[in-house]
Amino acid sequence: MLVFDLRAIGNKLLAVRKRMGMTQAEVAEAAGLSDRTYADIERGSVNMRTETVLRICNVLHITPDEILTEESTSMTALQAELWERLNACNPKNRETALQLLSVFLKSLD
Repeated sequence: MLVFDLRAIGNKLLAVRKRMGMTQAEVAEAAGLSDRTYADIERGSVNMRTETVLRICNVLHITPDEILTEESTSMTALQAELWERLNACNPKNRETALQLLSVFLKSLD
């Protein structure tokens, strides 16, 4: 699910930057931004152009997905439920279900 909350995106950038052991000034310089602009991005007070997102992600060695998306909790719950149901099946039915899933996933390629 896409994240549209600028503050949430800024918080993700902050967490990644700290994990990398970098300062705001270091990220800003490497991404070709002013210190002030990068600080505003982390605070969630400005919107970024796609080019800016890509430059920052390149500096932090992450993909844009890592800051622009979040896992849906309802999807996680559904996955857990399906996993439980699959594990509760007898071995023959479990194998059949996995084969069906495999065929389906291959059809998406």
